[in-house]
Amino acid sequence: MNAPLTRPLHVLGILATLLVFSGPQLGAQTTGKGAANVVEGKVQDSQNHPVFAAKITLEGLDPRRTLFSTTDSQGQFRFEAVPAGSYTLHAKLYGYQECTEGPVVLRDHETKSFVLFLTKEQTAKDSSGTAAFSDEPAFTVAGVTDTTALGGHGSGPIVRNSNALSKETASLTREGTAPPNDLPREPSEDGATKEADIRAALAREDNADLHAELAEIEERDGHPLEAVKEYQRAAEMQPTEPHLFAWGAELLLHHAPEPAIEVFAKGHRLYPQSCRMMLGLGAAWYAQRSKEQAVQIFLQASDLDPTDPTPYLFLGRLQVTEQVVPPGWTDRMRRFVSLHSETAVSHYLYAVALMKQGGHPEHLDVADAELKTAIKLDPHFGNAYLQLGILRLEQEDFPGAIVELQKAVEITPVPDEAHYRLAQVYRRMGQADKARKEIELFKQLSEQRNEQAELERHEIPQFVYTLREPNAGSQPFSPALH
Repeated sequence: MNAPLTRPLHVLGILATLLVFSGPQLGAQTTGKGAANVVEGKVQDSQNHPVFAAKITLEGLDPRRTLFSTTDSQGQFRFEAVPAGSYTLHAKLYGYQECTEGPVVLRDHETKSFVLFLTKEQTAKDSSGTAAFSDEPAFTVAGVTDTTALGGHGSGPIVRNSNALSKETASLTREGTAPPNDLPREPSEDGATKEADIRAALAREDNADLHAELAEIEERDGHPLEAVKEYQRAAEMQPTEPHLFAWGAELLLHHAPEPAIEVFAKGHRLYPQSCRMMLGLGAAWYAQRSKEQAVQIFLQASDLDPTDPTPYLFLGRLQVTEQVVPPGWTDRMRRFVSLHSETAVSHYLYAVALMKQGGHPEHLDVADAELKTAIKLDPHFGNAYLQLGILRLEQEDFPGAIVELQKAVEITPVPDEAHYRLAQVYRRMGQADKARKEIELFKQLSEQRNEQAELERHEIPQFVYTLREPNAGSQPFSPALH
């Protein structure tokens, strides 16, 4: 296995339990099958540079006609099949002042094009000339609460995906960081001594790296509120890429997506070539249920350094909630295979993308071959057997489907999806008793998965935070969740 893959591939432990063929599909960008009306445009900053990952809202007089999109790497957006009517167009991105255009009257068979301008919030430079994170964050973390106090549950596929993405984002924090040189480190030094030494050093001289190291200790000791304050202090003192990313990742890990979006967006503005900053931003948008924005950001992240496997793995997590993969997705996975053909996961993700493009025979033939390659590379890849079983079921090869699905049951930790698919096979074969038994197993394992998800959800306390509109003093607001 190539060295660059060693760290990212630990994601497979969770990926193997998440990537299933069927999952709830989030609402599409457009609604209805109206006339071929189009609203499109481009978002630029004051220097006429394209603005990436801006959230675009086409707000109708009827709330049911409000649509959402996101700008691509060229700053472009497009709404298709928009019902005729009156709309207001909004462009918004943390770190910029919101831009509004309208009202816009759209008639049947009409295309409207716009150029929207976003102005950056005022930034400063420190005495060394480095761009500083000096504008006051538009949020305040006031405390923490156990997620049991929130009501509902977090066992749905989207929530499980979001939690997994948040954990994987947090695992990237140690990239590009090194312990400060201010203090000697002894191999036998225990945590209490280390913390005491750091605090003593901070008493002598404030130091961003030491605040970041202290934050890690606080998080490890179960003090997330203290940890996020230390991460924030480090980032505001020295807004390097590692400090900004660690701050955003801590917010995201503790279910605070809006503040995390703000931090990651500003980090992306300062460090546009940071892949992990884009991945954090995409994961935060996904946690906000802005799936389309997350997809576009992950796709663009995979283009920064096509040899980096991490963006492809983040995209792979999102396949669990996709019925049909968006444009460009399959091409990225084909590229993943070409660059990392020695890994089972690359062949697997490419196969699933092909299967979700539709039932084209040539796509299914390639998917079949890719899944077999994945299994050859990793004979214990349970989800690859699952997908082969699904493929055999679609081809009405029922005996072949049973063989593959039973293999998936044998080697998958929680094979609920495999039992569900076996029930489908037996039902279509007219074996009702076997189908009922498989459905019962599916229900039992699904409940087990949900219970495990609940336990994991409650392990991490949630930040309680207040958001403020930019330049609006300390007045709190409650943004709509889309």
